[in-house]
Amino acid sequence: MAVKKLCEFYSKSFLGEVQKWGSMKQNGVSLRYMMEFGSKPTEKNLLISAQFLHKELPIRIARRAIELENLPYGLSEKPAVLEVRDWYLDSFRDLRTFPEIKDKNDELEFTRMIKMIKVRHNHVVPTMALGVQHLKKDMGLKIVHEDLDEIHQFLDRFYMSRIGIRMLIGQHVELHNPNPAPDCVGYIHTKMSPVEVARNASEDARAICLREYGSAPDIRIYGDPNFTFPYVPTHLHLMVFELVKNSLRAVQERFMDSDKVSPPVRIIVADGIEDVTIKVSDEGGGIRRSGLPKIFTYLYSTAKNPLDEQPDLGSGGAVTMAGFGYGLPISRLYARYFGGDLQIISMEGYGTDAYLHLSRLGDSQEPLP
Repeated sequence: MAVKKLCEFYSKSFLGEVQKWGSMKQNGVSLRYMMEFGSKPTEKNLLISAQFLHKELPIRIARRAIELENLPYGLSEKPAVLEVRDWYLDSFRDLRTFPEIKDKNDELEFTRMIKMIKVRHNHVVPTMALGVQHLKKDMGLKIVHEDLDEIHQFLDRFYMSRIGIRMLIGQHVELHNPNPAPDCVGYIHTKMSPVEVARNASEDARAICLREYGSAPDIRIYGDPNFTFPYVPTHLHLMVFELVKNSLRAVQERFMDSDKVSPPVRIIVADGIEDVTIKVSDEGGGIRRSGLPKIFTYLYSTAKNPLDEQPDLGSGGAVTMAGFGYGLPISRLYARYFGGDLQIISMEGYGTDAYLHLSRLGDSQEPLP
């Protein structure tokens, strides 16, 4: 799709509307509220939910569209970023031209429309990452991580907002599922086993390691498989997958040419009163102390830049083992979205421990960047 120029394809009144909605107040919801509200997906509740999203989504989307226009270092001009901007503006237009939601038929039509918006935005993360990588490549040796704080802060806000938008849309759409899985309220599993999700995620990460290297370290999981708590399994899967993928790569590359057997990656699940904590431990050699502040930035990766390997890389390719450098920062945002956090502690010359904290209480409000 040819990227549109703002003034050519969007009227002045439309852009004024974007500015107006982008300055309105956002309204956050908590995991507990989503769970309690969604446990009774009556016609009335679905109508209330749709009316809330009809007003809330344009505010969140307009804020991001405005930011995408005003990025430093020429990032706004990168073709990949312009493409993302157009997706946001098109979605804003779809939402604002949709009439007032008054009955069940309106609500079903609105649900179909936001489902399409969610699909339109499927490739936002790799497409934005591509724009950032092009910026990094263009700047070459001139790049100074401290000078790019503005971009890191923008991307944190942008990706956090995207997590919220997709959660709200996905939750509403899933409440229409006539045959929900047992103990599921939309995207939320009220009796999720973190051990089971960690097992599935680590098997997926190990399969990628096997594909890329021909072999993979073992993974050992410790914790009570019968312990459950309410959470979003897709979010946890993504976070554990990223952490285990990093650990497997570190161990594999450290022991690839060694006669020694690769030590296993260990996953420990602990259930506390406030938090459920998942620790991913490896003996992959660790990270230098000077490199630790950079691991949560979007312009840092210990792997090669994928653009150096495949200059024409687009947004629909296979998952690579590493390289774009956004796995860790985005995983931390997913943890923080529901009041948790992600910490990395490293011992150079030995290995790394990642601590993923998930809030058990579920009553913290969404962060609203």
